[in-house]
Amino acid sequence: MLYHALPITTVLAMKAFIQLTLSICGFTLLTGCGEGIDHNKIRKTGFVYCGQGGPDSFNPQLVDSGISSETLSPQIFDTLLSLDPNNFKPVANLATDWSVNKDGTEYIFNLRKNVAFQTTPWFSPTRTLNAKDVVFSFQRIIDEEHPYHNVGNGLYPWFRGIDFQNLLVDVKAISKYQVRFTLSRPDNTFLSNIATSHAVIHSAEYAQKLILTDNKPRLDSYPVGTGPFYLYDYQVNDLIRLKRHDNYWQGKPQMSQIVFDISHRGTGTLAKLLRNECDVLSSPLSSQIPAIQLQDNIELMIKPAMNIAFIAVNTTNPALNNPLVRKALNYAINRQNILDSVYYGMGSQAYSVLPPNSWAYLKDNVQIRYDRNYAIALMKEAGFGKGLELNMSVPLEPRAYNPSPRKTAELIQANFADIGIKLNIVTEDRFDRANVANNQAVDLYLTGWIANTGDPDNFLRPLLSCDSKKVGLNVSSWCNADFDFLLDLALEVDKPRYRLNLYKQAQNILNEEFPVIPLSHGMQFQAYSSTLKGFKISPFNVQPFDAVERIK
Repeated sequence: MLYHALPITTVLAMKAFIQLTLSICGFTLLTGCGEGIDHNKIRKTGFVYCGQGGPDSFNPQLVDSGISSETLSPQIFDTLLSLDPNNFKPVANLATDWSVNKDGTEYIFNLRKNVAFQTTPWFSPTRTLNAKDVVFSFQRIIDEEHPYHNVGNGLYPWFRGIDFQNLLVDVKAISKYQVRFTLSRPDNTFLSNIATSHAVIHSAEYAQKLILTDNKPRLDSYPVGTGPFYLYDYQVNDLIRLKRHDNYWQGKPQMSQIVFDISHRGTGTLAKLLRNECDVLSSPLSSQIPAIQLQDNIELMIKPAMNIAFIAVNTTNPALNNPLVRKALNYAINRQNILDSVYYGMGSQAYSVLPPNSWAYLKDNVQIRYDRNYAIALMKEAGFGKGLELNMSVPLEPRAYNPSPRKTAELIQANFADIGIKLNIVTEDRFDRANVANNQAVDLYLTGWIANTGDPDNFLRPLLSCDSKKVGLNVSSWCNADFDFLLDLALEVDKPRYRLNLYKQAQNILNEEFPVIPLSHGMQFQAYSSTLKGFKISPFNVQPFDAVERIK
């Protein structure tokens, strides 16, 4: 059973203490200190998944990235719509169909019937999904007076990054299986955004039960969804165990359990895969790919991904508020060297914030190129001919867009030294946008973005809009009214060629101003035991594991 009734808010707050006392088995959490994972026992009924860190919450509404939204959400929860992995268009999921008024401001969704919520050790549902659950799940995000709005910090970072709270005016149940969404303005991205792994549907019945027992935070730490698996066990810095939802609406999943190995003890994740201590490795390093390809008993999926690695420039720094300095940093970076040394031929150079598989991609090889002499000239013109000292925050956690952040940072450090800039590298376990506002000593952030939809707005607005700056998610603290005007107009125009032109203009602004410096795009990798089959492919996030089964 989960945590022995220990709330995740308490668990997460104790992380630092646990790390100091983990070696002392007198400190007991859950089922005991250092219980570990019995792989041989698990593989009889499920599989072990490794390669990601632990969650900040089990509610993907409350995070902007990480294991909660990218991997766990599709297992525990469902969304009204989902995205076709080939054409990126919204398709039916919990909603069977929908209609929209001529103004593009009112959507009516018809819900699927007989969709069962999970029965867990802490909740037994008395009804199936209906309109009340949809209304609850979205009203919590947009209504500041909602009883759950401020639970779990009330930030909803991914939604705030796309200005969702100002777009969605109201959600109402117009019948038991019909819901009406009212928007403040037309928005071409609305359907795609509610198809992401953040826009999950919770149980309103479970939420009401927690209100009656004065235990609302449990909604986010002991989740209840309609997905193929439910949360059963969470051991901080060790494992997450999911059990099969036997009444899953798309059919009983093949496996009865999945265990996520989130520990960092002992051997690395590749060694665990090679030694059969895990069955699936998420996002292996590019440098590990040749070794994986030599293994006869391991399958490797390689696919293009919707991502970007970049440097976010803190424009509140007086020196970096000068576009000439930001341009100099851009020209100083030898991106091909990064591709060769970090991506091992498994990535591509970025010429824009958008990746090559975006329909609005703009390849700007004039503004984005390696030109050391031009960078030096720009620094002199900006008044920094004698040099400059900067600090760059670098996460240690590898991601699909940057498989080795520390190595990337060291290459950039050497490039900057060539133009008279001393770059100090400040390492962190992982990048947390929520803490950026509290760390003014950092001038540059080596980070990136994994898109949740195929729409260009999903890159440009959360990373660079003025609204995103206001809520603290625009790391560069850059705001440009012309850029925002283009983004807003692109949401409303009804002809694709007009949208394309608007997004190209927006990219041209970025490649003149450089609030972020594009570096590269990574491929999406997943390595898994050849004894498994049934994994689904998507360029956005991990897909549900309901069809995965053991074949040997």
